[in-house]
Amino acid sequence: MTTTTTTTTITKPLSGGLENEGEKLEKIFQQWGEDIRPEMKEDIHDPSYQDEEGPPPKLEYVWRNIILMALLHLGALYGITLVPSCKVYTWIFGPSFYVITGLSITAGAHRLWSHRTYKARLPLRLFLIIANTMAFQNDVYEWARDHRAHHKFTETHADPHDSRRGFFFSHVGWLLVRKHPAVKEKGGKLDMSDLKAEKLVMFQRRYYKPGLLLMCFILPTLVPWYFWGETFQHSFYVAALLRYALVLNGTWLVNSAAHLYGYRPYDRNIGARQNMLTSMGALGEGFHNYHHTFPYDYSASEYRWHINFTTFFIDCMAALGLAYDRKKVSKAAVLARIKRTGDGSHKSG
Repeated sequence: MTTTTTTTTITKPLSGGLENEGEKLEKIFQQWGEDIRPEMKEDIHDPSYQDEEGPPPKLEYVWRNIILMALLHLGALYGITLVPSCKVYTWIFGPSFYVITGLSITAGAHRLWSHRTYKARLPLRLFLIIANTMAFQNDVYEWARDHRAHHKFTETHADPHDSRRGFFFSHVGWLLVRKHPAVKEKGGKLDMSDLKAEKLVMFQRRYYKPGLLLMCFILPTLVPWYFWGETFQHSFYVAALLRYALVLNGTWLVNSAAHLYGYRPYDRNIGARQNMLTSMGALGEGFHNYHHTFPYDYSASEYRWHINFTTFFIDCMAALGLAYDRKKVSKAAVLARIKRTGDGSHKSG
C-alpha cells in the first residue's frame, strides 16, 4: 500500500505591503483548505454568530452526573493510595491503557471523526472505536457533534464548554448542568451526514451503554485480577477508576487550561492558546491556538512530533498503510497567518 500526505507550498515572497500580502496568501490557503477537505466545513469558525441579548437561562443541575462524577473522583483518589501496592503488571497496564484510550480520543474522535484531517483503513478504525468505547467520553457521534459546535461557535452560548464561563465550567461543569438552549439549537443543525453514513460509528452509538460498561469498567477490572492475580480492589480502583479519571481530566484540560492560559501566536482574536502542559497530558492536543486557527491539520500543531504523541501514532499508522491522506497546512500559509493575526509570541515573529 502507498500512503500520501497532502501538502501545498505557497512560494510567493512576502515583500512590500506585508499585511496585504499575508491576507492574499491566507485567501489562497483558505481556498486550498476547502479543496482538500470538501466534505467538511462544520468545524470552521462562524464569526457571524452572535449571542442573543437577554438574561442567561437558569442553571439546571444534572444530579445524576454530579453524583457519579463525585463518586468516580473519590474512587480515583482512593486508587492513588493503592498504586504503591499494585503488582508490576498493573503499573504497566494502567499507563498503557491511559495512552490507548487517550489516542482513541485524540487520533480517533478528534482528528479522524470530528475534523476529518486524515483517513483510516478498517483495522485502524476498529481499534479506535473499541478503545474509544473504553474511554467513555460519549460515543463518537455525540463527541464529534459537540466538538464541531465548539469550533464553529467557540466562546459563545452555542459552545458546549464556553471558556468565558470560567475554568471549572469549561473543564467539567458543562457536564454537570443542562446544555444551554443555543448549544442544542446550533448543534442540532450541524451537518453530521458523514458520521451517519459510517456504519462503525453508528454501531457504536447503538450499543454504547452496554459497550462502555464492558470496556471501561468490567474488562479493566477483570484482566489484572484474572491474568496476573491482582486483587479485585486494586484492579477496580486503579486500572479502572483511576485510569478513567486521569484520561477524562487530560481531555478536559484542552477545553479549560488551553483556552485560558498560554500564548496566541497564530490568532490573538480567539480564546484558544498554546499550553504545553496540556499537550503532555493530552498526547499532543495542547497546541490549541494553532488547532483552532487550522482545524484541518492532522497534526493539530506546526511542529509535527514535538510533544505530540498523537501525530507520531498517526504517522506510524501511515507507515503501516493504515492511515493516509493526512492534511497538513503549508509553512507559507502558517507564516502568513502569524504575520496577520498572531500576538507576536511566535519565534519567527
